[in-house]
Amino acid sequence: MRFAPLLMVAALAAPLAALPATPATAQIPPPGAPMTFAPLAQRLLPAVVNIQTSQAAAQRQQQQRPGAPDVPQAPPGSPFEEFFRDFLERNRPPGGQQPNRPQPPTRRGQSLGSGFIIDASGIIVTNNHVIDGADEINVVLSDNTTLRAELVGTDPRTDIAVLRVQPERPLPFVSFGDSDTALVGDWVLAIGNPFGLGGSVTAGIVSARGRDIRQGPYDDFIQTDAAINRGNSGGPLFNLAGEVVGINTAIYSPSGGSIGIGFSIPANLARNIAAQLRDVGRVRRGWLGVNIQQVTDEIAESLSLPNGARGALVARAQEDGPAAAAGIQAGDVILRFNGQEVREMRTLPRIVADTPVGREAPVVVWRDGREQTLNVTVRELPSEAAQAGATTPAPDARPQTLELAGLGLTIGPITAETRERFSLRPESRGVVITEVSPGSPAAERELRPGDVIVEVQQERVNSPAEVQARLDALRRQNRATALLLIESAQGQRWVPLRLAAPRGSPG
Repeated sequence: MRFAPLLMVAALAAPLAALPATPATAQIPPPGAPMTFAPLAQRLLPAVVNIQTSQAAAQRQQQQRPGAPDVPQAPPGSPFEEFFRDFLERNRPPGGQQPNRPQPPTRRGQSLGSGFIIDASGIIVTNNHVIDGADEINVVLSDNTTLRAELVGTDPRTDIAVLRVQPERPLPFVSFGDSDTALVGDWVLAIGNPFGLGGSVTAGIVSARGRDIRQGPYDDFIQTDAAINRGNSGGPLFNLAGEVVGINTAIYSPSGGSIGIGFSIPANLARNIAAQLRDVGRVRRGWLGVNIQQVTDEIAESLSLPNGARGALVARAQEDGPAAAAGIQAGDVILRFNGQEVREMRTLPRIVADTPVGREAPVVVWRDGREQTLNVTVRELPSEAAQAGATTPAPDARPQTLELAGLGLTIGPITAETRERFSLRPESRGVVITEVSPGSPAAERELRPGDVIVEVQQERVNSPAEVQARLDALRRQNRATALLLIESAQGQRWVPLRLAAPRGSPG
């Protein structure tokens, strides 16, 4: 299985003869379903366009078998493409060579997709991957009028692009709806250009909300079972009010064809992106400047967080970022941002990104066993956000190690010798792990020699003795878990470590 962007590819399928509907075989719509989508489809189809792109491509001679004839430039996905290939292959001359044949000109790769008009003046929204790399973009309207399109702006992070055409008359257009009101089970229509066949309508329901398909940091897809195929990319997903609630972008499929699992970018995300691309040609996103991780049940228990695992745990507040300037610290759990609930880690980047740059936003964090509210001024996301800030190296402590009984850890101070032995960064400070016992609680949490313990239960540690003292204090409080801030080559993360009573301890 794979997630496939809906780029146009060649495909052949013999059309199946339609069976006549009889009273015994005719499908009866479920209660509440419209008897027909025809009036809605007729109203929406004129605002949906086909997008054709082309770019210079290397000659196919190098990709074909020696002597294989060239295939005429039938549109990709058209039945004629495979027909010409098979016909010429059957009629290839003996030996496969065609003497004195002139060198063919450089070919142009072609692809097809979909889009929809959001303004009568000719503003069109589609997917970035539909037009990515194209040096010529043409838009085909529902009446088969072809217009050359200008690329206004793209946003690869969300796979959205905006085009502009210059029509001779105002064009029919559609509007974005409120995708947050689209509920699982609601009827939806998908309109687009599957396999280059032209305007096609399919119907289905919203199958799921908030899907994360690992395509980017702002994944929040609407899943639908309305048939979506290659060439539908960039086409709209409509509710029964005729409003765009999503942009069809990806499918989950073993073969590249629809199996009833399609994904659409929610309109509430696309609306803001499209407006910025239209107005200024680029997207300005809010930036908080934190490294975060998921709050697990064990982490929630370690922090005495009520109502279980929720929020986003701050592993690090970048020193030059807005969060640090507002007083947000490593170990804080962000529960609400700008009035919106942060139910899990992955929702925070989307909320922050949608916050206008320069706005002061209240942030509710869990710290020291209670909620606290801080105010942060959101800044614009840099092209490459700083990943690390300079810190002062900790002074070398006595070169001695200490075994943490019951945890399977041996720790030592950061010294010149351990920096060289474990290739520690010059700015690393804390306590270095020198040994991990197999099968121990530390090994189960994938702690490794060379990892650095920066904090224990949100308090800085600079020596093995301090680590031991913090753990002993937690045991006296009958705490079952210690929360460690661990620094490794991959960055910082919080690790909940089950506390076992050391050997010789009562009970």
